Amino acid sequence: MKPGFAAAGILAAVLASVPSLAEDKPDPWFEIPATASFSTGDTWTYAGETHRLYGVQACLRGTYFTNGAGGRVDCGEASLAMLVSLIRDLKPQCYTAAWQAATKTRFVVCVARPTEGYAAGSRIDLGTALISTGWAFAAITPNGAPVHAPYIVAQEVAKKQHLGLWQFADVPDPNAIILQNIRNASNAAGQSSNPPANP
Repeated sequence: MKPGFAAAGILAAVLASVPSLAEDKPDPWFEIPATASFSTGDTWTYAGETHRLYGVQACLRGTYFTNGAGGRVDCGEASLAMLVSLIRDLKPQCYTAAWQAATKTRFVVCVARPTEGYAAGSRIDLGTALISTGWAFAAITPNGAPVHAPYIVAQEVAKKQHLGLWQFADVPDPNAIILQNIRNASNAAGQSSNPPANP
């Protein structure tokens, strides 16, 4: 037997032995309940768990941009308002993409399938909707790689077309802020681990 066929056979056997999600839970999709408490433009909590949109990074609360009227606006609040609005209008269903037990955080992907209006019959990914309209950003890893590559593409389109938050010249990019904080913490940890030099 050729190695490729052997590997394919082993993979097929392994996959056949893994119980399907449908067997564990007949319907893995769930709604975002009206009682959910929204904390940021990518995160909400209910039933003692944090739910965060997989691959999405909202603008950070406590960072600001200047709107067209010259007003100072909290960027995190703007992201949050758009998330709540889209959830209210689209009523998406979500499923768990990953679970972080230590923090009781459920990373979710949410999809809407409108039955009426201009988007009737389409499939709308909530993360794509937020990012492509410029009201959220594609999340990145600590080394700067995208968590979900298609979201970076959506972000570049929104940025190029000056959509949503990208229309404001001083929009604070949350990824740049987060990466800078990681570097600062790493540098501080490195300095504290080095013994003081001899006088």
